[in-house]
Amino acid sequence: MKNNPVVPYILIFALGLGLIFFMSLYGIEQKKEIAGADEEGKTEETTDDTAASEDFDPESYAQGQCISCHGGDLTGGFGPSLHGLSQSKDEIHDIIKNGQGGMPAFGGKISDEQIDQLAEYILTLK
Repeated sequence: MKNNPVVPYILIFALGLGLIFFMSLYGIEQKKEIAGADEEGKTEETTDDTAASEDFDPESYAQGQCISCHGGDLTGGFGPSLHGLSQSKDEIHDIIKNGQGGMPAFGGKISDEQIDQLAEYILTLK
């Protein structure tokens, strides 16, 4: 009797489907535990955000978030240069918070106080 070369592939396929099935059942059993861990994480994040606003460093934040579009020294790249802007602090605050053109909104990511600090930092760039 000749061995069929397709049989190993069929066995691997069946084993994979069975593994996916059992892993999904295990995940369903863990659903409440996972959801509880997410809720705990949200509480901790809120506390961390409050502490983070006290330790917020606008220069470090700009280096971490802004350089991908505005360039390593914030003199322009995909986005415009942030040096020597003619906008007011309130206008810059609004742009950071709500976004403009291709720039995403950061309003949900950092607090208004942190946005103010970032706008003040941007205005210091010459």
